[in-house]
Amino acid sequence: MKHAFSALAACLVLGAPCAHAADTHFAKGADVGWVSEMEAAGRVFRNRDGKTGDLYAILKEQGMDAIRLRAWVNPQDGWNGTADVVAKAKRATAAGMRVMIDFHYSDSWADPQQQTKPKAWAGYTLPQLADAVAAHTRSVLTALRDAGVTPTWVQVGNETRTGLLWPEGDATKHMDNYARFVDSGYGAVKQVFPDAIVIVHVDNCHDNATFRWNFDGLKAHGARFDMIGVSSYPTTAKNHTWQSATAACLANLNDMVHRYGKPVILSEVGVPWDHPDGKAVIADLIAKARAVDGGMARGVFYWEPEAYDWKGYPMGAFDRGGKPTAIMDAFLER
Repeated sequence: MKHAFSALAACLVLGAPCAHAADTHFAKGADVGWVSEMEAAGRVFRNRDGKTGDLYAILKEQGMDAIRLRAWVNPQDGWNGTADVVAKAKRATAAGMRVMIDFHYSDSWADPQQQTKPKAWAGYTLPQLADAVAAHTRSVLTALRDAGVTPTWVQVGNETRTGLLWPEGDATKHMDNYARFVDSGYGAVKQVFPDAIVIVHVDNCHDNATFRWNFDGLKAHGARFDMIGVSSYPTTAKNHTWQSATAACLANLNDMVHRYGKPVILSEVGVPWDHPDGKAVIADLIAKARAVDGGMARGVFYWEPEAYDWKGYPMGAFDRGGKPTAIMDAFLER
């Protein structure tokens, strides 16, 4: 079935919503949330010839055509707040690149280890939290719309394996509340951008049991979503070689497509910048995405490839001189 019919036919056969026009081209992208902060700190980016230039242009030279940006509510230093997100998204649009917005619903990082409510929402009741999710989502997306940016994809939550907006939205204890928050975000997205593709994003692509538990719970409680987003960092997957991790990821992606009738996307991938198999790992993930049944994988995004000597993060894809490594060549495939 993998190559026997088009993605359009697949969405009809599998019962998924058919692709929007902007979603039909397989995305090869990067999350570059740090770019403005790095530039403000004096960091420069170079192309493969060593010439300094705009990061977005360099990424396009490396085969990328989409940008992912995280959105925080009231960040202490302003980075990843609404104004910063809009500025970075405008650059992407000007460069002819599609945009994914990743709502964290927090003032800082949100992931399976921390889903901290924004300080301004700390005393909110459950209905107030659901309303705040919707209001914040509408506010950021309206600012983008007013700036001439139309995102192709919008994530309602970041790596919400264990829910969001703890403790009320802790999925291990309150799956119904988690689903309520997701659905509130979904409705708000559609109010501003009816054609935007709404993603629920879970980490550890190799862990099928957790994905089934999470999305079964959302489905049981009536949460709406258009696409399933995953993170895959194969070299750090516990009890796996990178090869077994990518194989398990593909099996999980196929299961998601058939179990829920939704397309999938690799919202985050990464590998240590100096890993000897770095290019092979990312090339294999891209190939695995291409191999998802019915062409139902919509793309692959590298998380912060431009990060070099930055905040101790070791899994960028630029060298210590600010140039793309061979890892980035994996995105030059057609």
